[in-house]
Amino acid sequence: MRVLAHFLPGDKVIDFLAPVTDWLDIRYCGEDDDETFHRELPEVDVIWHVLRPLSGADLERAGNCKLVHKLGAGVNTIDVDAATRLGIAVANMPGANAPSVAEGTLLLMLAALRRLVELDQATRAGKGWPSDPTLGETVRDIGGCTVGLVGYGNIAKRVETIVSAMGAAVLHTSTRDDGHPGWRSLPDLLSASDIVSLHLPLTDQTAGLLGREALAAMKPGAVLLNTSRGGVIDEEALVDALRTGRLAAAGLDVFASEPVAADNPLLTLPNVVLTPHVTWYTVDTMRRYLEHAVDNCRRMRDGQPLANVVNRPEYPRTQPTG
Repeated sequence: MRVLAHFLPGDKVIDFLAPVTDWLDIRYCGEDDDETFHRELPEVDVIWHVLRPLSGADLERAGNCKLVHKLGAGVNTIDVDAATRLGIAVANMPGANAPSVAEGTLLLMLAALRRLVELDQATRAGKGWPSDPTLGETVRDIGGCTVGLVGYGNIAKRVETIVSAMGAAVLHTSTRDDGHPGWRSLPDLLSASDIVSLHLPLTDQTAGLLGREALAAMKPGAVLLNTSRGGVIDEEALVDALRTGRLAAAGLDVFASEPVAADNPLLTLPNVVLTPHVTWYTVDTMRRYLEHAVDNCRRMRDGQPLANVVNRPEYPRTQPTG
């Protein structure tokens, strides 16, 4: 079975997959190497997809492809409708990256809340002493804050466990009142939270959810975190809120357009902590991803039902292959 892994492996990945290479022919391709990607597509049975958008035109080229397996949960970077029309199953891995993204969220939360970027730069420049007196007016302990979680899936619940242990009060919102005492409507959550952390997929309903009106409803001096999808936030409105001091800070791992353009104004703001969509990217998450990916390839080989399929292909190609 030929697999196109749309990432470049390290030694640990190679070692982990070594026991299955007797039946999996795995080809690797960097996400920015379209030449290799397009050359390999016509021959592959399975695509292990990470972040580089997978278009309908790409899937048309993949005439033998039976499965696109997202290494992660969000499938917004895959043309699922085209895959369905072409008979290609699309599967994901809900929860596999939750521990890593939850810890990455905490990292950004602390860095934004405690003005880490500013303090790091001041210290390196020899300007850290005497201490900035505004620290005692602006920096907060997580345990003294109310943390609002927008979306309440695997990652958000892990964040809740962590910050609750640190003493924070936690609220959450989701598509409907789930009966939990911490549930609030989005407007009520925004107005009550010192820290707002986004944990929801990018859909037609969530695109631009945090726009000017929602940002204006947040507490003055609040901190905003996003480790979900960049398109959930109106970035222009966020820049204005950060520049004016309406929001104290933001921690962002995701952006409306990736890779981030060099002229994106978010890159110039001192009260923003940035990482390049990598809160999921750890040794431990990669191991979980590969376990799921290999398992679904084995299921396909043996004619068993695939796990975590998110579509219903019109003419499924997922037949036993050996």
